[in-house]
Amino acid sequence: MSDKSEETPKPAEPSGVDLARVALRAAKEQARARGAAAEQKKQARRGGLRSGARADGRDPQPLGAAINRLITERGWETPAAVGGVMGRWPQIVGDDLAKHCVPQRYDEEARVLTVQCDSTTWATQLRLLAPQLVARLNQDLGHGTVKLIKVHGPQGPARRFGPLRAPGSTGPGDTYG
Repeated sequence: MSDKSEETPKPAEPSGVDLARVALRAAKEQARARGAAAEQKKQARRGGLRSGARADGRDPQPLGAAINRLITERGWETPAAVGGVMGRWPQIVGDDLAKHCVPQRYDEEARVLTVQCDSTTWATQLRLLAPQLVARLNQDLGHGTVKLIKVHGPQGPARRFGPLRAPGSTGPGDTYG
């Protein structure tokens, strides 16, 4: 008899959207390489590099277009989209929730968004709203971008080591053993 808790979870397989993005990126790179090779042959026939009235890759580009090309070439679409969500957090969750809950980080491999709340009440409220928030984020970013929202409540006070504490002590719990 096998227990469900003993089974190891299978690693997440890439979804169809991820595979399509990888295939599209590879096709673009191949096309770009073929175009660059043809351009080099053309320049070799003409006797080298020349400037002219026609647009080529050396011309200035708008900053937005250059950044978008860099994001696409490096495969940063998902992290950039999630970063945009962190900037638009108040519009997504509402002003009341945004005042008390702040997104901390996004783990792209596990597709987990970590949110820090300033009180246990707001952390509980966000945990209750998490399924609806995941659906809203996936609608905004694309299916499967966020699978889970991990909510952290407020941190406890820092441990202080005073003059009456034994070296190596972990607090009152270590004496009740």
